Amino acid sequence: MNKELANRAAAATPSQAGDGFTEAPPSTEPAIWTRNFRYYFVARSAGLLSWSMLPIAITAGLLKSGYGLGTAGYAMAFLVGPFAGLVLFGGVLSDRFTARRMMIAADLGNLAAQVLLAFLFFHGIDELWHLYALLVIAGTANAMFQPGASSTVPLVARDVQGANGVLRTSEALTSLGGPALAGVLIGVASTGWVMVVSAVAYGTSAICLFALRLGAVPAPPAGESLWRNLVVGWHEFRSRSWLWGVIVIWMFFAVLSWGPQLSLSAGVIVPAHGATAFGLLNTAFGAGTVIGGLTAIRFKPRRPLAAGALAMLAYPLYPLGIVLDWPVWLLAGAQVAVGIGITFWGVMWATSVQTQVPGEVLNRVHAYEVAGSVGMFPVGSALAGPAVAAFGTDRVLQVGIVVALLTAAALLVARPIRTLARVPDRA
Repeated sequence: MNKELANRAAAATPSQAGDGFTEAPPSTEPAIWTRNFRYYFVARSAGLLSWSMLPIAITAGLLKSGYGLGTAGYAMAFLVGPFAGLVLFGGVLSDRFTARRMMIAADLGNLAAQVLLAFLFFHGIDELWHLYALLVIAGTANAMFQPGASSTVPLVARDVQGANGVLRTSEALTSLGGPALAGVLIGVASTGWVMVVSAVAYGTSAICLFALRLGAVPAPPAGESLWRNLVVGWHEFRSRSWLWGVIVIWMFFAVLSWGPQLSLSAGVIVPAHGATAFGLLNTAFGAGTVIGGLTAIRFKPRRPLAAGALAMLAYPLYPLGIVLDWPVWLLAGAQVAVGIGITFWGVMWATSVQTQVPGEVLNRVHAYEVAGSVGMFPVGSALAGPAVAAFGTDRVLQVGIVVALLTAAALLVARPIRTLARVPDRA
């Protein structure tokens, strides 16, 4: 731990100039809502709003244009595939050229893609490959943006955990409001107008990121190849047992519990209670994530990952309620608890990574983290159908319940994870 703290102190020393600004002098601004964080909050919220609208807009736009669900599925694959495949390189490039530059470039790429998508939907899709190519650009841009989205937080807020709590709350609100806004725009106008709004949001994000006043930031040694940067990032990731330990545990959780749950719950809730009830339950989950984010702003445990693991004990409540055929109101309460628990864990995890990993490798380490954890979710989702056909819905949900409990237990039993101490806020 002393070595890591020394590394952290070294990382705080600027080692890469060229972002165009000097560090602002110390001020009496709040630990969270600094000038930089206000700009970053607007940028991140705008980007999240755009990203949350895109799946609804693309799917609805294709269906209104006479295409089937299969085409919509291919479209989503062209959007998500580049993100999963290129996020590691996004981490390397963010460390080499600074996260802010990569995020601005990604926003401009997304801006261009959204403008062209708007043109495509206004004038009609003549060739599907036009749509697929633009979605590849959008997915690639998000792969370039994502690593910097994490590493920028410690640079713009002294209270890193509080800032993560605010950002998770914003993420929850945009994930609820984005699809609803997209639906309204499609209903009263057309899919093209969703793309126009999305383009404006990405432009706003780019402007806000450009307005950040960041000093010189840590960077890899000059002259190293991209491959060498990637290898160094892997060694940094592997050298922290608490870090790779969480990812290994989370991979099992994603495949056996988290991944299958959405499609399984829809398959049970919609036939039994209707699509409206299913929408209500997802709204309840969103409300829980808002509460979890707000809670994480204030509650700062000495052992953040241990506290987050305890919060994860709420996760099995929802699948348990489905198996036991709880009424909708009780399932909604379970979803609120799940939202609180998983969001609190998310803030504890993000803050631990951002404060424990040296700045010059943080983008790459975060990229490995995303690839290892989120990357397994589609695997679990894809296996849900065959698993239900072989074992039945209740049995697959029961496995998910047990795995979720074992996940929390494993996080608490593993000593490097359980004992990881919180890094104090910067003065």
